Amino acid sequence: MQFCCESVNGSCIKSNWSSNIRMSMYILMVCIILATLAGNLTVIVSIAHFKQLHTPTNFLILSMSTVDFLLGCFIMPYSMVRSVENCWYFGELFCKIHTSIDIMLSTASIFHLSFISIDRYCAVCDPLRYKSKINTCIIVVMIVISWTVPAIFAFGMIFLELNLKGAEEIFYNHIHCVGGCFVFFSETSGVVSSMISFYIPAFVMLCIYGKIYAIAKRQARSIKDAASQTQIRFEMKHHISPSRERKAAKTLGIVMGVFLICWSPFFFCTATDPFMNYSTPPILIDALMWFGYLNSTFNPLVYAFLYMWFRRALKLILFGKVFQEDSSRTQLFLE
Repeated sequence: MQFCCESVNGSCIKSNWSSNIRMSMYILMVCIILATLAGNLTVIVSIAHFKQLHTPTNFLILSMSTVDFLLGCFIMPYSMVRSVENCWYFGELFCKIHTSIDIMLSTASIFHLSFISIDRYCAVCDPLRYKSKINTCIIVVMIVISWTVPAIFAFGMIFLELNLKGAEEIFYNHIHCVGGCFVFFSETSGVVSSMISFYIPAFVMLCIYGKIYAIAKRQARSIKDAASQTQIRFEMKHHISPSRERKAAKTLGIVMGVFLICWSPFFFCTATDPFMNYSTPPILIDALMWFGYLNSTFNPLVYAFLYMWFRRALKLILFGKVFQEDSSRTQLFLE
């Protein structure tokens, strides 16, 4: 993500913070990284192990948790060193790889959330045909798109230097420094990348969840009507639970809201900073980047507070009961 180092004669300056401040920053960031890894690993193990959780929505959640886990495993530790020391010690090639994966994973998160919103729309708005519309093949296609498109976009932009188009002179003469690691956006590339990685998917999700909310309210009112009793009996006969689907939509809507709150400041800064002559302080950009990273830490906490199955699965994992025979068939919730 975007990061500008301070430099003298083209070389980066190591941060002049005191040892106590640097140590405090390291402790805080290590805690964030460990919480991200532990929380998302729990989600991954829970959904992968317990057969009752093998549903289309949960497979998308599993894939999204893998994105968050990889962010905590391969991106946050190196970003931590860069943020605290204000310099990059891992070479120019790895800087490009690190930046590409960083952009890829943040874009993959919102792609997953977009497909989850489509899945919830089908489940809430057309429950009788949901299983025929959203099958395993459709979910696999969604997951493949959520990984490949962001990967092509991120690696293509960084390694082909498309982000520099139209502003090469500014970058090499005034921004670039030896020992720094950041991605520079021109006016055009900043707007385009923000639109593709954030604003367009976010707009689509907000529209879909707006429709889900309106239909869920209408369904809640119709349940009280005697005329809907036939439909309710049909749904129970075919193991369709509108209330559970609405709760899942609500929970995942909260996950989407957390994502938008965490990442919108950073993408707003990315889109507007080139038009303000790159006047945004580097420390602010770095802080907004870490605020975005916190989204990967918060997601498992949302599941823990709102999903009973997650709390029960966590208890079984902590007590080692997942290693018992037939533990994968444990009932985490009533059907």
